[in-house]
Amino acid sequence: MTVALTCIALLGVLLFGVGLAVSLTRGRTTTLIGHPADPADSLHKLVRAHGNTAEYAPLLAVLMLAVALNEPATWTLWCMGLATASRYVFAIGMIASPTLAKPHPLRFVGALGTYVTGLVLCVALVI
Repeated sequence: MTVALTCIALLGVLLFGVGLAVSLTRGRTTTLIGHPADPADSLHKLVRAHGNTAEYAPLLAVLMLAVALNEPATWTLWCMGLATASRYVFAIGMIASPTLAKPHPLRFVGALGTYVTGLVLCVALVI
């Protein structure tokens, strides 16, 4: 249970941390709502990183908790850690890339890791 709770906490830190970065950037740029359409704009990248995190982190957290309640195998604990790391890698790739208009290796690795580990956690829940 400790691994699952740690991963869930880290997903929360990511979600609220990027959310705080969005708020601070809005204050700095005096942009109260929305964001520039420019995919190279820092607020645009932060908003998309936050939105994407908000789409995936909650279900990953539920899956981790549900799997952890059923005496998980060691490989599922590793999967939880990899899922959490994938979300961080993806967010870093979104924020650090020069523009969202072009692919970035960290975004690709983070997305692929999220899809694979998310699906594996789904399977682990029913086996």
